[in-house]
Amino acid sequence: MYLTSEKKQELFAQYGKSATDTGSAEGQIALFTFRINHLTEHLKQNKKDHSTRRSLIRLVGKRRSLLDYLMRKDIERYRSIIKELNLRK
Repeated sequence: MYLTSEKKQELFAQYGKSATDTGSAEGQIALFTFRINHLTEHLKQNKKDHSTRRSLIRLVGKRRSLLDYLMRKDIERYRSIIKELNLRK
């Protein structure tokens, strides 16, 4: 499995407030970004995997809505997470 609980804790510790703070917007965005990158690599090899493509599109939408929420609530946190994860926009 590509996403172990240790990897999740590492992501939440690095981008969230703590390793156990799984609900912060930054932690969720980092987790979604990790999953999006993994699915993108999978789809480069398996072009006809439409169920995975649908899952990827849903994840991108979830991440976008979290980023929009963060931009409305605290623009500095939004700018820092965009810079850390090298996201466009």
